[in-house]
Amino acid sequence: MIRAPLGDERFWAEWEKFRSETIAEQQALFQQPSANPAFRAEYVFKNMRNRLRYVLTLYSKGEPIASLGRHVDGILDAWEYSNTIALALNEQLKPGQGWDHRRLLAAPGISDDPRSHHDPRSWFFSLSDLNHYNLCFWLVALALMLEIPDTQWQRLLALIGEDGKDILLDRVIATRFPNWKVGSDLLHPKPYVRLLAAIDAPGEQQAKSLLDFVDHWYAELERDESEELWWHVFADPTKHPLEKGGYFGRWCLEAAVVAKVFDMDDSLCLGHESYPGDFLRPEGPSTHVKHKQKKQSFWSRFFPKSETKLSG
Repeated sequence: MIRAPLGDERFWAEWEKFRSETIAEQQALFQQPSANPAFRAEYVFKNMRNRLRYVLTLYSKGEPIASLGRHVDGILDAWEYSNTIALALNEQLKPGQGWDHRRLLAAPGISDDPRSHHDPRSWFFSLSDLNHYNLCFWLVALALMLEIPDTQWQRLLALIGEDGKDILLDRVIATRFPNWKVGSDLLHPKPYVRLLAAIDAPGEQQAKSLLDFVDHWYAELERDESEELWWHVFADPTKHPLEKGGYFGRWCLEAAVVAKVFDMDDSLCLGHESYPGDFLRPEGPSTHVKHKQKKQSFWSRFFPKSETKLSG
C-alpha cells in the first residue's frame, strides 16, 4: 500500500527507479578521476542526501520497514567520504583563504575574501543551520527507529558531533547513548518547541501535545527563500508541482522517533498525512489512510523529469 498521500503506483515506481539509478551512476563516478576536483566533496555529499531521499521514497511507496535498514551504511559511507575529500581540499588553502560558492552548480573557487565559506561544500555543517539540523534529526530518527547496529550508530554520532548544542536533539540521542552531553538551548524553537513540550508534558497530555506538533510541523518549518529547507517546496502546487519531481513524502520523522524513544502515546497521530507511524509498527498493519490516487496526467508521461544528475 502506498503510504504517501500524493502520487499513484506509476509515480512511485518511476521515482524509485530514477533515484536508484541516479545513486548507482553517482557511485560509479566516484571511482573515476573528477573533471572538477573542487566540486567532488559537494557531489558526494549530494549522493548522501540522495540516499536518504531514496529511503524515504521507499517508505512512501510502501516497502517493508525491515528492508530499509540495509541502506543506512551507504548513507554513512557517502558522508564520511565527502568529509575526507573536503579535508583534503581544505589543505590547499592558505591562511585567510576560503571557498567562493557564488557560481551555482559549478566548482567553488579559492578566495581571499574573509566572508568566504570555510568548506568546499555549500552546505553549512552546523546544527544552528536549520537544513543541517533537520537532516541530522532525520538521520538520528531513522537510526533509532530502524535500530541500526552500534557500529553504524557510533559512526553517525561522530559525523553529527556538536553534543550539548541543542536540548531536543541531545535528549533524543541520549536515550541510546547516555554519555552524550545534553545542552540547555533549543536552536530552532519554531516548530521544535512544540515537540519539546510534548516530551515534558504530563503522561495524559502527551498524545495531544504530540499531535499539536505534527499538525504545525510543516507550516512552521517554512522559511524565507534564503533559509528554505531543501525539500520544503516539493509537491507545493504553486512553487513546485508534483509533476516536476523532487517529492519523496513529507514525513515528520522527528515526532515518530520521539514517540518511540520516550514511549509516548501516538494514537492521535495515526493516519495523519505527515506522521510515519509504520516505522513504529514494522509488522503492520499500516497506520496510513488508503488514499484514492490521482492518475498521472497524459502529457506528464512525455516530458523528462526535472531532477538532475550532477556530474562529479
